[in-house]
Amino acid sequence: MIAIGVDVGGTSIKGAFVNENGEILSRFSMKAYNENSPEDEVGRLCDIINKAIKDGNFKEKIEGIGIGIPGIADMDEGRIITCPNLPTWNGFNIKQFMTKKTGLPVMLNNDANVAALGEAKFGSGKNYQNLLMITLGTGVGGGVIINGKIYDGNKHQGGELGHMVIKLNGELCGCGRRGCFEAYASANALIRDTKKAMKKHPDSLLFIIEKELNGIDARNAFVAAKRGDLIGQSLVDQYVMYLSEGLINYCNIFRPEAIILSGGVANEKEYLTNKVTAYLEKHTYGMRGSPKVDVINGTLGYDSGKIGAASLVLFK
Repeated sequence: MIAIGVDVGGTSIKGAFVNENGEILSRFSMKAYNENSPEDEVGRLCDIINKAIKDGNFKEKIEGIGIGIPGIADMDEGRIITCPNLPTWNGFNIKQFMTKKTGLPVMLNNDANVAALGEAKFGSGKNYQNLLMITLGTGVGGGVIINGKIYDGNKHQGGELGHMVIKLNGELCGCGRRGCFEAYASANALIRDTKKAMKKHPDSLLFIIEKELNGIDARNAFVAAKRGDLIGQSLVDQYVMYLSEGLINYCNIFRPEAIILSGGVANEKEYLTNKVTAYLEKHTYGMRGSPKVDVINGTLGYDSGKIGAASLVLFK
């Protein structure tokens, strides 16, 4: 049994043929042009899929196509409601269009949700039935898996884990509200705080590291902290506090078996997860009398979206 998983991004669309063991058999990709009509873009995608099916000569049955959409969609009808990075796709019924072009059934969900499903079925979360995945990148995204299935709320439009307020009247978030988890736990938030700290502390090792890394990104504070720089350590401690306080809320609301961290900041691996685990064990309400929540790293990396999208079909 094979499913096709498609991960739609603002600049590229990537896909893979995935078998029932979560193994990628072949890959395909195309550049996305947000000024083009969805009929043109998705038409090209369908042509690539049809050719890949023909060229692949797959012996197993292809069950369908799963799609991760970077936005909000009517999952049942298959119509995209809003896709910020591909605005011309708004209102487009991608399910109906692709089924007509490929002859295959199509399922879709939010890209963060399908990435979480990929990790839950075939990645670091495969031994858990109830988990959350948090993506720490430009923003903060994530997905909720309950009893092995995506939980996405009323009309499939919930699970926006980055937009829980953790500081009233705090930093402005990209969504327009203030104090969101994303405004404190994203890579962009850490970059903002690193720049602020550098202005206040011109003698910090952060300036040397900026030259070494050819700029400032989420790595700078961690590199400085590991070298013993006090300002770097304070930045990391502050970041861990904000991240962990948000995760504490999720622990108390969902009490998952595990929380998976992925995305750019999560590349710090155990250096980050060990600090977060220690914070949670010290501060989480009910932690001492409740099942422990494991904080772990994702293992599928950039393949989680493709494998997760295919999982929509494999586990329908």
